[in-house]
Amino acid sequence: MKGYMLIGGKKVYKQEEIEIRFPYDNSLVGTIPRGDEKDIEIAVEAAKIGYEKLKGMTAFDRAQALQKAARLIASKSKEFAELLTLEVGKTIKESMGEVGRAVNTVTLSAEEAKRIFGEEVRFDAAPGVKNKIGFFRRVPLGVIGCITPFNFPLNLTCHKVAPALAAGNAVVIKPSENTSLTVIKLAEVLIEAGFPPEAVNVVTGYGEEAGDALVRNKDVRMITFTGSVETGKIIMSRGGLKKYAMELGSNAGVYIDKDQSFRIKEIAEKVARGGFALAGQVCISVQRVFVHEEVYGDFLEEICRFTKTLKVGNPLEEETDVGPVIDKGAADRIVDWIEEAVRMGAKVVCGGRRLSDTLIEPTIVKNVPHEARLFSSEVFGPVILVNKVSSLEEGIKEINNSPYGLQAGIFTNDLKSAFKFAEEVECGGIMVNEIPTFRVDQMPYGGVKESGIGREGPKFAIEEMTEIKTICFDLS
Repeated sequence: MKGYMLIGGKKVYKQEEIEIRFPYDNSLVGTIPRGDEKDIEIAVEAAKIGYEKLKGMTAFDRAQALQKAARLIASKSKEFAELLTLEVGKTIKESMGEVGRAVNTVTLSAEEAKRIFGEEVRFDAAPGVKNKIGFFRRVPLGVIGCITPFNFPLNLTCHKVAPALAAGNAVVIKPSENTSLTVIKLAEVLIEAGFPPEAVNVVTGYGEEAGDALVRNKDVRMITFTGSVETGKIIMSRGGLKKYAMELGSNAGVYIDKDQSFRIKEIAEKVARGGFALAGQVCISVQRVFVHEEVYGDFLEEICRFTKTLKVGNPLEEETDVGPVIDKGAADRIVDWIEEAVRMGAKVVCGGRRLSDTLIEPTIVKNVPHEARLFSSEVFGPVILVNKVSSLEEGIKEINNSPYGLQAGIFTNDLKSAFKFAEEVECGGIMVNEIPTFRVDQMPYGGVKESGIGREGPKFAIEEMTEIKTICFDLS
């Protein structure tokens, strides 16, 4: 499959190309152009034209176009799912789930296009002010740069692009070089649905080339980015005076209270699914589990029992539960982190074997010290650490012992414990009697500390992607 860039509605090919390979067996899926700064400049100029054309679309028009886009994605579910599996390596079941979520995200954005409200400003609430009346309204920013990750190239791109278009912004998308074909297909759907071709642009290539040029372009009014903390910091240092929304790293923590013995099997299965979905390559994958000592042994036994039932293999096969990680380099790092933790005193109690260049068995590790990267950093692989704690307070302390703060979970029957956890854990989202991997697309989603700034979810993304204009009338 020969990919192309989409600039101003035109397919753009280049002599220099990047190969996209199936993570499972390294077979060639297709190629994409290696875009550069010049391509970004042309795309931004096209987006500026697209932004002007979007001004001619009413809120109703934009909502209708997004609704049509949602229907088109749904009608192409199988095509999108197969392409997702080939590019990402996620199982075909997971890919179908992502397509369904993308349809929902675009539909939600269509609904929010009609709900971008302002309100009256009471100027006469200031001393000595009379006969002035006015309001503020939310207006689009202009051109938004969307830098999207490899793990959910369809739905996470929808989370950036659909709210941007709903609010009347034009976009230039720089997708991950691993998963660009899916994003190109999405952009074509949005144009087919009725958006101006100039308003939806895709420039493929490497982050340090095309991505950096997009960040530095002075006509790009906002960068919305999902990726690593290190890259997020570089973007903010180079982008200058513009708005940013950053969804960065996490090593999501869960605390399991002593009163959960009656359903420890259910919790263990839920935790395992939250840690091993997409081979652990989810920003809110369960990575660190802190279990009260009274139920620790039972939990370890149950999570290992369930983990051993998971089938690891070809993601194109319906019965596969866990597929490969994105590439050999990622697998090398994950295995290195496991081995480092073991050298520091941790113990692998389940899994741990590397089955191929990119396939790693779902792995449970216990007694992981704070100094190990498996505890302190984001593993982004099929590894869950399980450590024993003696109290709720210790569980909270351990979860907060992280540079990240995206989402966390607690399992307890005690209302006071749940409220204490929700109040004291430093995260953007707290899940009570649920794993931190839980997310629905309409909720505000984002983190604190090094997990990022801003919030996703169509309603909340639109707030990030608009600015307030105040209008005042003197009636004297």
